[in-house]
Amino acid sequence: MELDAIVKQSIMALEAPEVFKKQALHYLELWLTNEEFKEYRPQIEYLISEKKWAGLLDRFSQILPFGTGGRRGPVGIGPNRMNLWTLGASVQGHCEYLKHQFPNLKKINVALAYDVRCFKDKRKQYNPNLPNPALNLSSKELAAYAARVYAANGIYTHTLPPDSNHYIATPELSFTIRLLKAQGGLNISASHNPPDDNGGKFYDERGGQPVPPNDQIMADLVDLVKEIKIMPWEDAVKNKFIQFISDAPHKEYISLCCAQALIPAPKGEAFKVVFSPLHGVGSMTSMEILQKQGFNVIPVSEQMSADGQFPNVTKTPNPEIPECLDRAEVVAKANNAHLLLATDPDADRLGAMVPDDKGGWRYVNGNEIAAISTCFKLEMLAQNKKLNSNSIVVKTEVTTGMITRIAKHFNVQILDDLLVGFKYVSDVLWHLETSGRYTKVAGKPSDFIIASEESHGILSTDKIRDKDAGAAALLFAEWALHLFRNNTTPLKYINHLFEKFGYYRNAGMPIALPGVEGKALMTSMLDNLRKNPPKKIGGMDVTSVTDFLDTSGELGPIKSKTDAASRNVLVYRCGEFAKIALRPSGTEPKAKIYLEVCTAPRNSGMSDEKWESECKKVDELIKKAGEDFFVQALKTIGMTPADLKS
Repeated sequence: MELDAIVKQSIMALEAPEVFKKQALHYLELWLTNEEFKEYRPQIEYLISEKKWAGLLDRFSQILPFGTGGRRGPVGIGPNRMNLWTLGASVQGHCEYLKHQFPNLKKINVALAYDVRCFKDKRKQYNPNLPNPALNLSSKELAAYAARVYAANGIYTHTLPPDSNHYIATPELSFTIRLLKAQGGLNISASHNPPDDNGGKFYDERGGQPVPPNDQIMADLVDLVKEIKIMPWEDAVKNKFIQFISDAPHKEYISLCCAQALIPAPKGEAFKVVFSPLHGVGSMTSMEILQKQGFNVIPVSEQMSADGQFPNVTKTPNPEIPECLDRAEVVAKANNAHLLLATDPDADRLGAMVPDDKGGWRYVNGNEIAAISTCFKLEMLAQNKKLNSNSIVVKTEVTTGMITRIAKHFNVQILDDLLVGFKYVSDVLWHLETSGRYTKVAGKPSDFIIASEESHGILSTDKIRDKDAGAAALLFAEWALHLFRNNTTPLKYINHLFEKFGYYRNAGMPIALPGVEGKALMTSMLDNLRKNPPKKIGGMDVTSVTDFLDTSGELGPIKSKTDAASRNVLVYRCGEFAKIALRPSGTEPKAKIYLEVCTAPRNSGMSDEKWESECKKVDELIKKAGEDFFVQALKTIGMTPADLKS
């Protein structure tokens, strides 16, 4: 079927940049005429017959962007969706990248993992009565397809046996890559995205995602793919291009996490931890680790099954969203538990709630988890005389500044201005491994104590190179157990942190710009803010501006387009006690405002009334600053908040 005049006229009549409309027509024609896409045609023809012009434009206007570590987005039909073709092109490009990086290596190995997802078309976008190669497409199937592409390119994959009921979590994959001394890795996962999404995230030989300029090299090679090579599964297995992982790496990962223990294990104590994997794989990592260390773990039974539809989760399976912990909270109350922990579907993020002083439960946000975990680990190491001047704490620029104050209190090195993404933590550890230095810190990987990011990511061992909810769950459970043994409570500890290091409030505000022009508007917004930075935010004077794209700064010259995208961050400081950062998404027409306002530490003579007043001022100021900066940012592109609601 070729495109008729009505289709062309209807697509071209849509309100969108002409380049996208022309690309949509080009890809539509290709998918309707090329033999490679024949299985998709019935659904494409259905969408045309139903005159789903806007949906067709969205699906065909571009190839799903290959970001800094891979592709992720809605599963479906068209080049701007996750499907066998978009994954296959990514893997083919990764093969070319691996051969580019290891030209003299005869045997290139890749570790391959997948999560629990399976596309069920929950959004009801396709005709259920017609053939649909995307329907019921699981992460496991996508991984098997990827293994066949690697095999056709002469690359060996290590993955779970087809009959395995186990899953390899994201941090476990990072560990396995290093354990197997593989040259790369691939995880088929969309983490905490909606059920109908999926993705492929690529790893390097260090166990992290490639950083600039290597990620740009890989992205460019993916863009050059013209043909996807593929080998039948049986041939790939017969020729040993596909090799099945035993349970040995899993056991070693669990042992490694357990070895991070800081206090004696619980023995018959009446200390109870409620745990939920939110239908993901955390029961095979975090829960197993807690149980092996002797914790009395009470599972949230209705959320224990590995189910990519996340049927018993409110909103989304993301511990950053308090509502997703509602069922676990019910279990915690019913069992008079002492701690509630949850992990996201690929078990790299940790969520928590603690009892409050009124018989209820208090949500612990990502910045608080980061500060608590950092302070507790430093306290325990200091008690055991395992800290020294070489010890290193790491955080991203947009993670709470309380961690900087905590690190300085313990006289350890602090690297507190990393770009967002744990691949930059991996890069720090690689530099320590190879040169003994990264910008302002010096030492060995063994000097590394902990790294954190505000989005519920913690890493507490240098043997893993991605955020890890396994060891993080143990660390947090040990913190609560330590308080229990000392007849105090998590809430008292949190308030103690605020008084000792300052009351910190951190908040995030999204800016989502509409339509296919959204990304261009976002670029204009950042450009305009660079030219005319705000003088005041929320009534506070802006005292300094940091532009991470500034080549005269600590990051130096721009290494690649991917480097420029990651460094497209503006940070405004309003004196010592307030910071506002703006960071756009690399692939979507949206950005996030990161807000931080704090007090000085409480001095010994300050009354309760005065302290409460200071904290209340912070609560009011962060709200005011967020609303003001939101308006100022939109104004640079001639918009108001009302425009986003219409």
